[in-house]
Amino acid sequence: MIQLKHVSKHYPVGFGKHEILNDIDLTIFEGEFVSIMGPSGSGKSTLLHILGLLEEPSRGEYLFEGESVHKMNEKKRTQLHRGAIGFVFQAYHLIDELTVYENIETPLLYKNVPASERKSRVADVLDRFNIVAKKDLFPNQLSGGQQQLVGIARAIVAEPRVILADEPTGNLHSDQAKEIMELFKLLNEKDKITIIQVTHSDVNAAYGHRIIQIRDGKIA
Repeated sequence: MIQLKHVSKHYPVGFGKHEILNDIDLTIFEGEFVSIMGPSGSGKSTLLHILGLLEEPSRGEYLFEGESVHKMNEKKRTQLHRGAIGFVFQAYHLIDELTVYENIETPLLYKNVPASERKSRVADVLDRFNIVAKKDLFPNQLSGGQQQLVGIARAIVAEPRVILADEPTGNLHSDQAKEIMELFKLLNEKDKITIIQVTHSDVNAAYGHRIIQIRDGKIA
């Protein structure tokens, strides 16, 4: 489903460059649950950002379902970014001025989904995640665990084929973290969503079918 070939990423520093990722080869199959681990600064979040089209590799090729991403036109890349990929972040990234309902609805507005279908899809995920009673609240009225549930609901409402999760339980206590990880497991097994998570937690990593270790910008 996803293939990286000789992908590197560097940033200019003075007259030289700072290498973040170095010659990464990686294949992720449809329906996999993959955990990416490594020390801080090893390049794992940068790798996730490249997979999510938030950053461009400096060298190498990224293939999504056999198609080269860097050869796609802007419209097709945007469709891929908004339609096939869902994001879950450590810091939730909810919009403070919007209610739970409006936050979840946002990706559907970007995709120009008709109003009646938006209403139906948002109602479905609110019900599925047991947050119907929270739909008119704002993010600052929710606990961390509830905010992350809303973040995941927002990620899946557009029916992505891949979820990219960056330290999804980093701000949660252990009970909330377990609830979130069990939810990811269910999305992977029942909905067949491919999940790629970056984590420091051995417990969270164990939910994955395999663990990829990044060291100094390379796959160890």
